[in-house]
Amino acid sequence: MKWKTLFVAVCLLLGVFVQASEQPELKISVGDWPPYLSSDLRHNGVIAHLISDLLADEGYRVSFQFLPWPRAYSSAAAGHFDATAVWMHKDEREADFLFSAPLLDEQFVFFHLKSLPFDWRSFADLSGMKLGGGLEYSYGPRFDAFLAEGKVKIERVSHDQQNFDKLLKERVTLYPQEINVGYAALRSHFSAAEQARITHHPKPLLINHSYLMLPKSLKGSPALLARFNQRLQHYRKSGRYQRYFDDLQQGKYQAEPSALPVSE
Repeated sequence: MKWKTLFVAVCLLLGVFVQASEQPELKISVGDWPPYLSSDLRHNGVIAHLISDLLADEGYRVSFQFLPWPRAYSSAAAGHFDATAVWMHKDEREADFLFSAPLLDEQFVFFHLKSLPFDWRSFADLSGMKLGGGLEYSYGPRFDAFLAEGKVKIERVSHDQQNFDKLLKERVTLYPQEINVGYAALRSHFSAAEQARITHHPKPLLINHSYLMLPKSLKGSPALLARFNQRLQHYRKSGRYQRYFDDLQQGKYQAEPSALPVSE
């Protein structure tokens, strides 16, 4: 009986492997943007997990390749990937890509020191302040236009960690960033005492959507997009979509202990 049971179990396992190998694979280029996308997080982050499950329900296997953001874009536009994630809508990107239905609802806020009595109602209230920012980073057309007027100074660097370090040292007054991204960076790179010194203003700088983009250079993109959007709509209506972000708030996508950096 033991051998029979073992034989059945092996057959079932082989069946799973065969079924998985028969599923077509989709390759998606992504940039590193924790807690939404990161090779260091469980399931590669909440957005990668959501995309994988959506497409698995449509019969696909998904593999993600983490690249610098410009390369993730250009490689996908050239048709080397089936899609790329996640991106803000810009008119010029429509030349290269089809956009999915909104995949991620974002909220950008101003981070600041708790010791700073900061309030704002309009961009004019920021005049004369020094801001931290990300390289080649857009904060939406209205705020980008305000920055271009030169009424505030913005020092752009590569990483969130650098911006928060400058904020703690009072070298900048404000740091605009997506709320979950900002707090994920604080948890990853700063002590509890340092985290406790920083807060955010409740008034959003920007409510934004980000999208999965499928290259127009691939013939299969329109059909795949239609299937993806239909499944995404089903996830939202059923409540399944929200559960991914509930899990994010509960810390279920945090890195495995073995993947965490070792302090010296």
